[in-house]
Amino acid sequence: MKFLILLFASFAMFSPLFLAGIRTYTGQKARRALGANIFSFFACLILASVLGIGGSAAAAGETAAVASAGLAEGLKYVGAALAVGLSGIGGGIAVAAAASAALGAISENDKAFGKALIFVGLAEGVALYGLIVALLLLFA
Repeated sequence: MKFLILLFASFAMFSPLFLAGIRTYTGQKARRALGANIFSFFACLILASVLGIGGSAAAAGETAAVASAGLAEGLKYVGAALAVGLSGIGGGIAVAAAASAALGAISENDKAFGKALIFVGLAEGVALYGLIVALLLLFA
């Protein structure tokens, strides 16, 4: 049973890479690869929450309270990973937009450097907030 779970999880994680590789040869849009990536993420999330992977596994003789504590421990790590990952993606998108606009503004007017640096720093702070939330989830 564990072999099948490992096989399914590895297939779910590597299927978007295969579709992205096929896309380079066929020239199709990345919509299918993105859909497979979203599907594999939720498949691994459901697999981790239903089977209790990632937390402390409950043995057959333990009580239901201990088993639910193991599930809560595993979901705590999933929540921390989501906080860091999604805030990192959002911060990267925000910094990409703010930094390119800041470089354009600085090339036209040198006095705009201070204001541009502030906006890029604010966009970068989003990723730091996600990291702080993850640390609070893990250690508080």
